[in-house]
Amino acid sequence: MPEIVILSGKGGTGKTSLTAAFAHLAQNHVICDLDVDAPDLHLLLHPRPRHTEAFISGHEARIRAAACNRCGQCIDLCRFGAIMETDPPVVDPLKCEGCKLCVSRCPQTAIDFLPRHCGDWYVSDTRLGPMVHAQLFPAEENSGRLVARLRQEARELARQTRRDLILADGPPGIACPVISSLSGVDLAVVVTEPTPSGRHDLERIANLTAHFKITTLVIINKCDLNPAQMAAIETDCRRHGLTVIAALPHDPAVTAAMLAGQTVTEYAANGFSLHLQNAWAAIQDYLSHNRRKE
Repeated sequence: MPEIVILSGKGGTGKTSLTAAFAHLAQNHVICDLDVDAPDLHLLLHPRPRHTEAFISGHEARIRAAACNRCGQCIDLCRFGAIMETDPPVVDPLKCEGCKLCVSRCPQTAIDFLPRHCGDWYVSDTRLGPMVHAQLFPAEENSGRLVARLRQEARELARQTRRDLILADGPPGIACPVISSLSGVDLAVVVTEPTPSGRHDLERIANLTAHFKITTLVIINKCDLNPAQMAAIETDCRRHGLTVIAALPHDPAVTAAMLAGQTVTEYAANGFSLHLQNAWAAIQDYLSHNRRKE
């Protein structure tokens, strides 16, 4: 089944609001929130978890008080300041980088090196279809491994339930989580805005999708914010061979829908919703064209 990821080179472009609206317009699909560092798709879709599993990644040191002789070597060795000078010493899990130096150098072998519980991932039900999502604990690092796990689970769920499409809300930026969310997808839809930072970050994400040879469609949100930047983005898209499928005006209905806990297409059947329906039709046309070619 095809897999679509909605991306943005920066945060705050409206990517999640548009993903939620597409989830409302789509049929027979699995929804996947890959922005595990700061997920917010659940605020609009109100998922009801039916399966929860711990995400284990890396290790952290933990001192066994009974075996510790308070020599202080671990405190002196830790360059991250993760070991608090108490009696007995205690490892601060928010500062521990899992380098294992204190474990290997402890003369009493009093420090354990335990698997790190970094967060949880879920398979949930929503009013718009099944959803796979996750939440990392504060200060936990996301290397892309959790993103890959969510995509794997979404594909398996789609196979088991005979779904036709996977629709994913990707992380912002161009770092490892974005690369993990992009690899092997059928289509990337990039949401940008007509500002200097929006234009700059669109350039970065376009270069990334081009590197992976992934077809990329563009949506310009709040297109009436800056006409000059809007024209510059359209020029950039032509230069990169990118198709702009929608130019969305600023509309207070988007914020009102968020406050109501709804997608904008559920909240108001206005011109903005019509723009999104046309954008979704363009995405479907692309997928249908690709299937015919195969």
